[in-house]
Amino acid sequence: MRKYIQKASKSHSIFYGRDEGRVFAVIGRKEEQRLLRETAEKKDAQFIVVYGRRRVGKTYLIRETFGNDFTFSYSGVYGVGKKRQLAEFYKALLEYGYESETIPDNWFDAFDALKSLIKKSEKGRRLILFDEMPWMDGKKSDFLPAFEHFWNGWASGEKNLTIIGCGSAASWITKKVFRNKGGLYNRVTLQIRLKPFTLSECEELFDESGVRMNRFDIIGAYMVFGGIPYYLSMFDKRYGLPKNIDNLCFSENAPLGEEYNAVFDSLFDRPEKYTEVVEAINNKKKGLTREEIKERISFPDGGNLTRILRELEESGFIRMYSPVGEKRNGALYQLCDPFVAFHLTWLEKAGAGNEDIWSALMGNGAYNAWSGYAFEQVCLAHIPQIKKALGISGVSVSTGAWRNRDHDFPGAQIDLVLDRKDNIINLCELKYTNHEYMIDKKYDLELRNKAGAFERETKSKKALHITMVTTYGVQKNQYSSVVQSEVRMEELF
Repeated sequence: MRKYIQKASKSHSIFYGRDEGRVFAVIGRKEEQRLLRETAEKKDAQFIVVYGRRRVGKTYLIRETFGNDFTFSYSGVYGVGKKRQLAEFYKALLEYGYESETIPDNWFDAFDALKSLIKKSEKGRRLILFDEMPWMDGKKSDFLPAFEHFWNGWASGEKNLTIIGCGSAASWITKKVFRNKGGLYNRVTLQIRLKPFTLSECEELFDESGVRMNRFDIIGAYMVFGGIPYYLSMFDKRYGLPKNIDNLCFSENAPLGEEYNAVFDSLFDRPEKYTEVVEAINNKKKGLTREEIKERISFPDGGNLTRILRELEESGFIRMYSPVGEKRNGALYQLCDPFVAFHLTWLEKAGAGNEDIWSALMGNGAYNAWSGYAFEQVCLAHIPQIKKALGISGVSVSTGAWRNRDHDFPGAQIDLVLDRKDNIINLCELKYTNHEYMIDKKYDLELRNKAGAFERETKSKKALHITMVTTYGVQKNQYSSVVQSEVRMEELF
């Protein structure tokens, strides 16, 4: 029996438990835990779907939230045929007390067996977990219609029954479940898209793991691994950030050396098309339009590109945004997954077996170019924290970016624009340095020209505030008065 103790903290809820000597902790996820528990406690049948990027902690959250107390649990097996999948499902049924010597021939029979198992269970709340649900729906599989029949024909009418479907293939879940036109139409009672950790949650994870790093290095870790708990949990507390990056990514038999391919292989049927699109987008850090992507890929479009872009966006690898002043057909697709960007920039070129390579690379020109873009992605993932630091959490704000079309001042762009309802626009410059950022005469002129070009091009009548988002703040000098507001890295936490 596992005992759980809730420990309240300022902003998080941590659940500890001990199982065979291991110590568990669910960092953050306070709202997700509340929603899962409240939904599961309802008397009517519930169908919960939890999805999100591979390694983001979906299964861990569910299992630890409910103490692994399931009437039945099964995790789909990647890359196997229907026969093997059913055989593994049958083994799971036996483990939970099902009595039969016959392996189901199809998913309809498999769900009939599950129905019998559930009926024999003790009264009270019954929890069913289908982990990696998309993997259960292989080629020529009758899984989906069988599940629809199981839910509509019996499960949806049961009291105290909660079914949780979980998976990393966001495109499958969105298409086959959320947008289902058949038996699962409008049947999901709770959907949770589990997002990567924030910087604050990463800091808490490191603290609980005994990894001691300052906040500058935690941001550096986020720039490489994003807020993916699985990656961050692999840090060795004996080492600092550069050595951990070397060990996890560049060393001989590096644990994350093949992670890039594993991520895409596990999510998409034709992963080579998705990686080709991702790699094309990565070559232009500010993003590409659909037409620009089309020109850079080798396979014929035929409508596939629209679907691939949508699925990459749903899976959290890219984001689509329209620069301020651009129409929707001018929307850009930008790579926003830090680890994928890191792989394409460094790992793909360096390969495995390069000891201490990261320490050697830090500080060179290529590193500085990459770190600027990577820090920008960190900031874009923490816009609520930036708004709070500016004291505008309660103000309606639309966010975007801007690139200049004025030939008199070509190439100007603003990383983050906060267009506020209180008649102010924050033009945010995002700068990553290991010291205070110094504004010199040249950059002072550049900032003023950017603001002027933005005002002319957008014809905005709002007050324009130049805002610096930096690691250690802006050094006070004769030019720093051009800045109306600052956000430092402490406030991103």
